[in-house]
Amino acid sequence: MSVIKHKNQRVGVFIDAQNLYHSAKNLHHGRVNFGEVLATAVGERQLVRAIAYVITTESGEESSFFEALNKVGIETKTKDLQIFSSGSKKADWDVGLAIDAVKLASKLDVVVLASGDGDFVPLVEYLKMNGCQVEVITFGKSASGKLKEVTDDFIDLDDDPARYVMGHGTGRGPIVRTGSPRTAPTPRPFTAPVSSAPTVPGSMLPPKPQNERRERPQPPQQNKITKIIRKMR
Repeated sequence: MSVIKHKNQRVGVFIDAQNLYHSAKNLHHGRVNFGEVLATAVGERQLVRAIAYVITTESGEESSFFEALNKVGIETKTKDLQIFSSGSKKADWDVGLAIDAVKLASKLDVVVLASGDGDFVPLVEYLKMNGCQVEVITFGKSASGKLKEVTDDFIDLDDDPARYVMGHGTGRGPIVRTGSPRTAPTPRPFTAPVSSAPTVPGSMLPPKPQNERRERPQPPQQNKITKIIRKMR
């Protein structure tokens, strides 16, 4: 797709560090070069804010990562990794990123989202509806297809992994962790209901009354970002 990009555009870059980190690690066995990602996202335009949303762990090994981001002009916002008694882990910055993007939108001409998470589709649609040009930069192989469709411009980091991934294909070098991936809920095994009554053939069942109410199907559950965007409208 073709979009207009010129040097007078004010740009805000919002980086889902956890999403990029795991995509680079799983697809290319390396670390994200956030400096190159930022340079490509902004181009020759005016950078207003660049914010990376990061999950911290108990080990505190992310400190060098934060310093590296600050050196290339990226602010960091952190949230602790939650570990529950069951052993499950939760790390989620989606809502915080979405709120910041909406708050800053009036001061920006372009919002660049560095993430492939499909949960951001409502955010992209809202920002576009309110006059912002929205661009997405991420690894295309792990990005949501719907997110690719709704954005004004999609920049695929997979087109040049040697540029955007440090240690691409080597599997060497320490990898700075930015949190664990979201833990999907464990599916519950299906158990058929047990009944002590014998099975009655359908022909022997009494007819249903005509005025019996039918249960309405429930609408699909909305993600948290969708709920917040609807409140803002």
